[in-house]
Amino acid sequence: MPTIKLENLTKRFDDVIALDNINLEIHAREFFVLLGQTGAGKTTMLRCIAGLDKPEEGFIYFDNQRVNELTPPERDVAFVFQSHILYPHLTVYENMAFPLHPRGLPTDEIDRRVKDIASMLHIEHLLQRKPSQLSGGETQRVGLGRAMVRRPQLFLMDEPISNLDARLRTEMRAEIKWRQRQLEATTLYVTHDQIEAMSMADRVAVLEAGHIQQIGTPMEIYDHPTNLFVAGFIGSPSMNLIPCQAAISGEKIDIKLIGKFQITVKNQQIASTLVEFGGNRDLVFGVHPEDVLISPEDTPDSMPVEVYSFEPLGAETIVELTPGKDESGRDVILKARTEPTLDVRIGQPLRMTFMPERIHFFHSDTGEAIC
Repeated sequence: MPTIKLENLTKRFDDVIALDNINLEIHAREFFVLLGQTGAGKTTMLRCIAGLDKPEEGFIYFDNQRVNELTPPERDVAFVFQSHILYPHLTVYENMAFPLHPRGLPTDEIDRRVKDIASMLHIEHLLQRKPSQLSGGETQRVGLGRAMVRRPQLFLMDEPISNLDARLRTEMRAEIKWRQRQLEATTLYVTHDQIEAMSMADRVAVLEAGHIQQIGTPMEIYDHPTNLFVAGFIGSPSMNLIPCQAAISGEKIDIKLIGKFQITVKNQQIASTLVEFGGNRDLVFGVHPEDVLISPEDTPDSMPVEVYSFEPLGAETIVELTPGKDESGRDVILKARTEPTLDVRIGQPLRMTFMPERIHFFHSDTGEAIC
């Protein structure tokens, strides 16, 4: 299975730059996820790698071989699309065997491959059915199976499970990841769903407007977002972000969040980083919902808040809190992830504080992470 390397890759559509000088390396046998909103350039990158679109600039390498001039068949990739289009007049068996016939494989080899993959995907009982007799999840499995029987050197998957309901998506996430491990196949997977990215990827590239914002493992990106875009995109719910002002007096750093309320930075590493950055300036304060601590009791350094709304989700409750209004008169809302046993009601007064070692700060002008 190859290592995929993109070098200064640029793709334009008229005056729109879909990919802007992309440099990326995907390791052999890696499950790599491209994560971004609609229009970020994810599908365009897949199409360029597959040979369906030709970049204006830059190079694509499979291992050390440049493939820019190779046709899609010569690149030997399997492209799994968002909508699996099966031939309606063929059985599941015939649909899965279809891409093997042009390769001139013996009948017994085709039969063995189809049945092996069908068994792997638990669809062997469907082989004689027509596509019209399949459920959505079964259709997804057949579409994946048709790609897998080819044994390509690279799998490209473009939001292959986004059309399924929530339960089936959860099942298929685990299924795809498990099968990728079995096949040891280099896989590039596109999604706009950060839960898919976090749960499936070995590494993630976050794209925005044709640029890669950050590359790393899911937890690296979650714990150390490189800028405000990534911080606001990763996580469910995503990180709370609040404009603030930092005031440095000697070794003491106070952060004014809203109104008259301020917190003191207690973590020495964060404090040192802020001192090096320079004090008395506007910043953006960030904290993940699970690092927001709430209590009915007054605790040291806590601030008064009111329950704005809440979402009981079974295993947890997401509580929306407001400490007051910003300078424009709008309610400031922060989300906290709490135990499901916490009893809250709208309008209830509570106290809120933060895990001192888990707070983040970003440059208010550039959006880049400070710490």
